[in-house]
Amino acid sequence: MPILNKDMTLCISLSARPSNIGTRFHNYLYEELGLNYIYKAFAPVDLADAIAGVRGLGIRGCAVSMPYKEDVIVLVDEMDASAQAIDSVNTIVNDNGRLRAYNTDYTAVRRLLAQHDISPELSVLVRGSGGMAKAVAAALRDAGFRNGTIVARNEATGQALAALYGYAWAPRVGALTADLLVNVTPRGMAPDEARLSFRTETIAAALVVFDVVASPSETQLIRVARAAGKPIITGAEVVALQAEEQFVLYTGIRPTPDQIQRAAAFSRDLPL
Repeated sequence: MPILNKDMTLCISLSARPSNIGTRFHNYLYEELGLNYIYKAFAPVDLADAIAGVRGLGIRGCAVSMPYKEDVIVLVDEMDASAQAIDSVNTIVNDNGRLRAYNTDYTAVRRLLAQHDISPELSVLVRGSGGMAKAVAAALRDAGFRNGTIVARNEATGQALAALYGYAWAPRVGALTADLLVNVTPRGMAPDEARLSFRTETIAAALVVFDVVASPSETQLIRVARAAGKPIITGAEVVALQAEEQFVLYTGIRPTPDQIQRAAAFSRDLPL
């Protein structure tokens, strides 16, 4: 990585619970490609002030994580179609003080469903109703999944999300089961790593388990599902694919698949 200098381009992330995954991913590629960029994660004290800082300090790119993906909408100047379609933002690009918002989560989920050859004939339980849940629900709907249930304690947001994509709503998992389980809540995220978003009985009845939580890279849900012999999709996979699209938006450069694979491994502190 270049020595810090006045011409260095800064990109950041905003999250209530920052991790090093995005930081390691982007900084690895900056060094790999010889770019005079640096990436830093932040937990904002005030979201509006943080976005004003992006604009005022000329910060090139800003990743947005839970729980800010909807709250930032009123703070940007323009919504790309990817964010506008689901009213959720995970990426902001600063072009000379004008902030344009995108959502690369949707693209990542669609790609993963295809890569893992997940049949749209499967029934789905999606736990969560926030910004990332919108991206997941939209990706599932657009991939042809018709039999789905949104599980969310917040009745207003849960029912609204379910109605938007033609799914059922339930306030809790209870005795519900489905072929595909998707956790889109912070359950399993540090420091609550031991919490399961679905009961072991629900996991046992499923065919595939998908956890969007990326930190830790292997959540308790993923460990339990793997032990039960279930095919899994991890949050680390989501992060790698969506981060690739962010990297392109920030730099205008698309790394090779091999570079992306090595950056993803480095981001999870795995052997290259």
